[in-house]
Amino acid sequence: MSKTTWNPRYSDFLSLGVLLLLAVVVLLPLFVVFFTSFQPPGGTPKVSSTNGWYLANYGDAWERGKFLLAFANSSLVALAVTALQIVTSALAGYALARLKFRGRQALLLIVIATLVIPFQLLVIPIFLVLKWGHLINTYGALILPTAVNGFGIFLLRQYFQTIPVELEEAAAMDGATRLQILWQIMLPLARPALVTLFLFTFIGEWNDLFKPLVFTTRPELRTVQLALAEFQEQFTNNWPLMMAAVTIATVPVMVLFLIGQRQFIQGIAATGIKS
Repeated sequence: MSKTTWNPRYSDFLSLGVLLLLAVVVLLPLFVVFFTSFQPPGGTPKVSSTNGWYLANYGDAWERGKFLLAFANSSLVALAVTALQIVTSALAGYALARLKFRGRQALLLIVIATLVIPFQLLVIPIFLVLKWGHLINTYGALILPTAVNGFGIFLLRQYFQTIPVELEEAAAMDGATRLQILWQIMLPLARPALVTLFLFTFIGEWNDLFKPLVFTTRPELRTVQLALAEFQEQFTNNWPLMMAAVTIATVPVMVLFLIGQRQFIQGIAATGIKS
């Protein structure tokens, strides 16, 4: 038997070069932000570490920006919204994927239609509803408006349809209810979709500036992005300090994405019908 060998072609080198160029274009701003954050403020050649990097920028940015409270608020809001979206998306997605009822397709079309409606167009009615419910300047104003998301519903609905119906039929014959089937069978098999929804929702809420800016005015409800915007107004000319603040606000979601990416691959490998 003849062994097949890989012969690199000109198109392969061209594709590799294009990919490397795109990677540099995407990563270059991150490297600029990261290395600028270690420069001494005002161009003063002051070194506070053995490797020649000025580390004091991060301590100054953390204290002056009051990021401890902002991190706590953003974490609370992001986790709460993510948990609510996973619950609502799982219930609605399963209903649209498996239950037979009148108007199911019309409801699905409405869910898909919500994907093209910007949140900014709904801010006035949402604000009025929150004001009527006395939720302005509360955590509810930051959590409830995005507790349900059409993307999550559609994502889980599509993934549930890829799971064999025979698994549910076997569980139903053993006396399992719909909720038991969803919790014990469908959700464990839908782990890749759940991880994807978790990452999209958490990162989106962490980076959200619009809701805290419109629905809150109390300083104790400041989120990371709102604190970062206020920090930028105060230290416009201090680029190293600003870049340190940007790095502080960015690192948590980058770490979460890397962890979630590995879990996503593991979830795909573990998905399927097991004997």
